[in-house]
Amino acid sequence: MAVTHDISPRLDDLVVTAHRIRQAIESVIEGKGDAVRLTLTVLLAEGHLLIEDVPGVGKTMLAKALARSIDCPVRRIQFTPDLLPSDITGVSAYNQQTREFEFKPGPVFASIVVGDEINRASPKTQSALLECMEEHQVTVDGATYALESPFMVIATQNPIEMEGTYPLPEAQRDRFTARIAMGYPEPGAELEMLDVHGAASPLDKLEPVATTAEVRALIEAVRAVYVSQPIKKYAIDLVTATRQSPELRLGASPRSTLQLVRAARAHAALAGRDYVIPDDLQDLCVPVLAHRLLPSVEAQGQRRMPEQVVADLVRRVPVPEVQTK
Repeated sequence: MAVTHDISPRLDDLVVTAHRIRQAIESVIEGKGDAVRLTLTVLLAEGHLLIEDVPGVGKTMLAKALARSIDCPVRRIQFTPDLLPSDITGVSAYNQQTREFEFKPGPVFASIVVGDEINRASPKTQSALLECMEEHQVTVDGATYALESPFMVIATQNPIEMEGTYPLPEAQRDRFTARIAMGYPEPGAELEMLDVHGAASPLDKLEPVATTAEVRALIEAVRAVYVSQPIKKYAIDLVTATRQSPELRLGASPRSTLQLVRAARAHAALAGRDYVIPDDLQDLCVPVLAHRLLPSVEAQGQRRMPEQVVADLVRRVPVPEVQTK
C-alpha cells in the first residue's frame, strides 16, 4: 500500500495553529503534555472528552485552559444532585407580552461545554446530554434546536467510590470519544506550579490564540486525512478483539470503531501526516476504548482493569503492513 508524504497547506496550517493552542494550554497545565495532546485530538475529531481523577489534580483547569485558548462561546455547568435536565438544555417560558412560549437556551448552547463533576448529578440529568453529544441538537417540547460547530463536551468526574457520586450509564460513557486520567504531577512540575500559580492563576492571563473559524477549518482538514482499507480493517480487528475477549463481559460498540478512526485522523494530522498509520490507532486504543468496556467477574477478581486488557489486545492483534514512499 503506497502512501504519499505530501503535506497540504491546510494541514500545515493545522499543525501551526494546534501548536499555538497547545502552548497556551501548557502555560497553565504543568507537565501534562500527553493529556493536552489527547484533548486537542478529541477536539479536532469532533468528539467529547471525559477526564476522571481525584479532586485537585487539574481536571477543570485543563478544560478551562482549552476553552480560553479558543475565541468561541464557552459555558460551564456545575453538576449537583439537584440539577434538572432543563437546567442543561433550556426551557420553554411563556412570554406574557407576545402570549407565546419562547425557548430559553440552556448552557449546552456553546462551542465548548465544561461539565464539572458530571457524576454528581442524577442519571436523569446526565441523560440530558445524550442527544446533544451524539446528534448535536436539543429537543425541547417537541421542537428541535441545532447546536453549532464546533461543539465539544469536556466533562470531569471523580472516582465512583467517592462520596455523593453516581456511575455514568454505559450509553453515556460510550458517547465520550476518550477518557483520560490526569494523575499527580511530577515533583519538578509541582514545584514549577508553586512558582507559577503561587501569586495568581495563569488562567486569568490566558488569551485566545485561535478563532472559531480556524477551529472549523482544522476540523475540515482532519476529515480529509486518508485512511486506507487495511487501516480500517485493523481498527475493526482491534474493536472486535474486545468483543471476543473472555476478560470482558461488554466489548466496544460500533460507535467506538468510528470514533477510533476519527481520533486517529486527528492524531495523524497533529503529527503532520495526511494519512493514518497503525501507530495512530495503537496510541489511542486505551483512551478511546477502555472506558466503554466492562470486565468479567474473573477479571475483576484478578484486579485486571479494562486498560490492561486493551493494552494486551493491542499487542496480540496482527498489525497490517504499510509501505511508504
